[in-house]
Amino acid sequence: MSNPFVFGSATSGEQFTNRTQDVDRLLANFTHGVSSILISPRRWGKTSLVQKVSSLARQENLKVVNIDIFSCRNETDFYTLFATEVIKQTASKWEEWAENTKQFLSALIPKISFGIDPQNDFSVSLDFSNVKLNDEVLDLPQKIAKEKGYRIVVCIDEFQQLSEFSDHIHFQKKLRSVWQLQKEVSYCLYGSKKHLMTEFFSKQSMPFYKFGDIFFLQKISTNDWIHFISERFESTGKKISLEQAKMICDTVENHSSYVQQLAWNVWIKTRHITKDEDIESAIADLFNQNAILYYRYVEELTGYQLNFLRAVAEDIHSEFTKSDVLKKYQLGTSANVKRLKDALEKKELIDITGKTVSFNDPVFKLWFQKNLRRL
Repeated sequence: MSNPFVFGSATSGEQFTNRTQDVDRLLANFTHGVSSILISPRRWGKTSLVQKVSSLARQENLKVVNIDIFSCRNETDFYTLFATEVIKQTASKWEEWAENTKQFLSALIPKISFGIDPQNDFSVSLDFSNVKLNDEVLDLPQKIAKEKGYRIVVCIDEFQQLSEFSDHIHFQKKLRSVWQLQKEVSYCLYGSKKHLMTEFFSKQSMPFYKFGDIFFLQKISTNDWIHFISERFESTGKKISLEQAKMICDTVENHSSYVQQLAWNVWIKTRHITKDEDIESAIADLFNQNAILYYRYVEELTGYQLNFLRAVAEDIHSEFTKSDVLKKYQLGTSANVKRLKDALEKKELIDITGKTVSFNDPVFKLWFQKNLRRL
């Protein structure tokens, strides 16, 4: 029996939950050469969505290149990974990899390496001593697409990693100056740090401002989740009521990864028909499974930051600078509130949408509220 619920990794097939409108919109962008930017908090399903649409796009004879740049620490890392994956994912045989590398990257004196499995283990090392040749790498997808007569979509995950590069603004300018001229190539850029991705693409002073169609990805609806949970239980010979499925969704505020994890916890406790106590026990397990991480979050907070989270946990929302709130939660001055917001948003503990401040992690919020007096 396959696992009916998947969390901690991208979902596909039967585990992919209904995002019909998002799939249709992103696939239309891929098909018509419109670059896309996906923005949402961590673990809302961006990677699963991109992988789903990539699979559909390949069925329409598009070449899709998926790159995760989380491990890149500088421009050289980026160029090397970019060149390797573009070469590898636009061809199907290692002979063609080698041929394309020599044809399109000859000026960079490429060195090709194959591992034990030549059909999958392939890498390229390049000579970047001539900085002017770096544009050759960035223009690689366009050269291949034009020569081979097909369109390419390059999907880059963890795009906010560029902020870790030295002089990253200059590097972003370089990327855009090359990519915006490519006619046969479009890009799908997404990442796990909402505040950085929002700054990259929504701030007028940033190089990638208005680079493409921005998706502020929303949560999957409760009705879609209820249908999904019920169907997955039934497919394995178990039964959960619609009310109980809704309880799972409400508990974790429809957070994609946590819905799957809590549903899994309930499923393994259900023998035939789910009982309410199965859900209660599953929620306790969810706290225990994440407690070490949550204690680490708290240990790294200053006293002021902890006080601010207390205010957020009690649904103060946006009235933090009122004198009575400042006094009750010992937040210091109104100017200090701005610093606290910035610091906690950078730590990815809170989400700021307009004037509303909320916990990024709904289960951490529940755990925090439960343990508030002991913190």
